[in-house]
Amino acid sequence: MALEVIGAGFSRTATFSLKFALEHLGFGPCHHFSEIFAGGQRKLSQWLDVIDGRPDWDTVFDGFRATVDTPACNYWRELADHYPAAKVVLTVRNADRWFESASETIFSDRLQGSLAGSPMGALMAAAILDVSGGPITDRAFMTGWFQRRNQEVIDALPPRRLLVFSPQDGWRPLCAFLEVPVPDCPFPRVNSRDELTQVSDDNQGLPADPEVGMRVAREYIDQLKARAFAARPGITVDQNSTTRPPDGTIGRSDPVVSKTRPARSIE
Repeated sequence: MALEVIGAGFSRTATFSLKFALEHLGFGPCHHFSEIFAGGQRKLSQWLDVIDGRPDWDTVFDGFRATVDTPACNYWRELADHYPAAKVVLTVRNADRWFESASETIFSDRLQGSLAGSPMGALMAAAILDVSGGPITDRAFMTGWFQRRNQEVIDALPPRRLLVFSPQDGWRPLCAFLEVPVPDCPFPRVNSRDELTQVSDDNQGLPADPEVGMRVAREYIDQLKARAFAARPGITVDQNSTTRPPDGTIGRSDPVVSKTRPARSIE
């Protein structure tokens, strides 16, 4: 099974929402950093090989039809080359809001402290803490880096292969880009900041032990997914939406809802 969708957006750009959306559209399972915790030592070892310069992409993504979030988003260029038929989705958000969200979660000692000195800690450092090449506490540096790396994606890929996307855009641009029908349910919304810090607090930090991480991550993913698709007051579904294809099908023969939105520059 080859990847069909590559998420190029960095962590804290609604990557969990995109993961659940892609799975709902039939592009699942979708890889996410949480799946490394859920995959235990085997999945962790695969990614440690990647950061050591020995990637085996077909093994890493065996059984997955899509990927989002770190660490994979750091290798968007390599993955786009390795899977030339895959489409790329770049999730974006305001740079200052991204920095604030990341600082409270993935950059924080509250989450990362328990992983220091462990193999998972080494992966976290390579995939998240050190990837910018500068101080993660410096707002000006990090927001500038965030904007530049997003622009690099836009500049490198042709518009026919790239969708610049925010969950506020809803189903239509994503479904048009992937050539699938629009589902008859609201777009999944995940605000994982509070949930992630709660999981960390409940376990005295993120679990460094792969076996503990498997249990904690699977419960976390399942809980987030249930909340993502829960009914929300005031949210209605577009009457022009169509039913999603059955699980395991892509639906490329169905009518496309709208033309693919061209890539745009990041402000």
